[in-house]
Amino acid sequence: MNTIHLKKTNFLLLFACLTFSFSSYAQIAGWKPELEKDCQETLSQMIKDAPKLQTFKDKAYGYAVYPKITKAGLVIGGAGGEGVVYKGGAVMGSSKLGQGTFGLQAGGQQYSEVIFFENKDAYDRFTGGKFKFSGQASATAITEGASADVAYQEGVAVFTRVKGGLMLEASIGGQHFSFDPVQ
Repeated sequence: MNTIHLKKTNFLLLFACLTFSFSSYAQIAGWKPELEKDCQETLSQMIKDAPKLQTFKDKAYGYAVYPKITKAGLVIGGAGGEGVVYKGGAVMGSSKLGQGTFGLQAGGQQYSEVIFFENKDAYDRFTGGKFKFSGQASATAITEGASADVAYQEGVAVFTRVKGGLMLEASIGGQHFSFDPVQ
């Protein structure tokens, strides 16, 4: 009976060690299953609202999905969010988006954003930290039944979908991105 108890104890100890090791690896490697799930659900909803986005997804070299970007401003504004970068349908890393704006603006808003990379060059610029949007960059707003008749500009196509809030704005600024590859 002591042998059985010892085997159970060793098994439980081994299980606890493996569980702890896996969770530690996940934290170190930046693995965020809940963020990845949110990204997949967001992209699915955007494709449901504008079915032509499926073509962008299928033909893109890679893409980045930001399920929730929070934006607020009163003369000076800012926005931020975190997303996942994909290549060939596989997770390549996480990304953070930051935005600063100045001008006539008031309110707050949450939205989702997806950036499709047309080719390796656009993807490499993004993952290499040499990518930002200036005030002249444009994104296509997705609403239910929206048309996604958009061409790539400088190797990228950007789509947004408002989740909630109200933001009145006539401001200038830009988005900056960081990329952390999966270890």
